[in-house]
Amino acid sequence: MLKAAFLIGRDIGAGPSATVAFVATTVAASAGGLAWALAEWFGKGKPTAVGIGSGFVSGLVGITPAAGFVTPVSSIIIGAIVSLCCFFAVSLKARIQFDDALDTFPIHGVGGTVGAILTGIFATKAVNGLGADGLLYGNFNQLVIQIVAVLIAYVIAGIGTFVIFKVIAVFMPLRVKPEVEDEGLDIHEHGEEAYGESIAAELSFATRTSDTTRTSEI
Repeated sequence: MLKAAFLIGRDIGAGPSATVAFVATTVAASAGGLAWALAEWFGKGKPTAVGIGSGFVSGLVGITPAAGFVTPVSSIIIGAIVSLCCFFAVSLKARIQFDDALDTFPIHGVGGTVGAILTGIFATKAVNGLGADGLLYGNFNQLVIQIVAVLIAYVIAGIGTFVIFKVIAVFMPLRVKPEVEDEGLDIHEHGEEAYGESIAAELSFATRTSDTTRTSEI
C-alpha cells in the first residue's frame, strides 16, 4: 500500500492518472507474486511464502517507472515478466555465491532495469497524454530513450555508491569481522536469532552452502 501511495502521490491529486497508477500498481504486484509462485512450483516443486513476497516486491519495482503510462493489461504483463527475471537473477546469485544478503540487486536492480525498459515498449498516450507511445504503438525511439536512461542511471548510481562507500570507510569498516559473520549478525548485534536454521533453510533467497553454521548470507 505504501508503494501504491507513492506512485499515486506523484500526480499531486486524485484524478484519472492517479487511478490508472493505482490499478497498475495493484495488478502488477499480483502478477509478480503469481509468476514467482509458478516459477518456484515448476522449478522447485512448491512455492514459498518468502518467494511469493519477493514476487510482489518485484512486480512493484517493475511497475514503478510505468505506472500511470500503461494499461492494466500491460501492467500485468510487466509485473509477470519482471518477476520472472528477478526470480532467475536471485537463483543465479545463489549459484555464483554473490554477496547480497537482501537480494537488493537481483530484485531492485534487475527489476528496475527491466521495468524501465518495458515502459519503452508498453507506454501509450491513450493512458496519459503527457507521456509518449512505446514500441508496441509504433514509437521505437521511446525504447531507445528508456535504455539510455537506464545506462545513465547505472553510471550515476555507481559513482554515487562509490563515493558513499569511501566516506563510510573513513569512519567505520564496510564489512563485519569474519567471526561476527560466523556467529551471525542478529546474535552479535541484538542478542537473538531472527531466523532459526529450520526456517532459514526454507527461504527461497537463502544461499545454500555445505557450512550450515554461517547465517550471514540470509
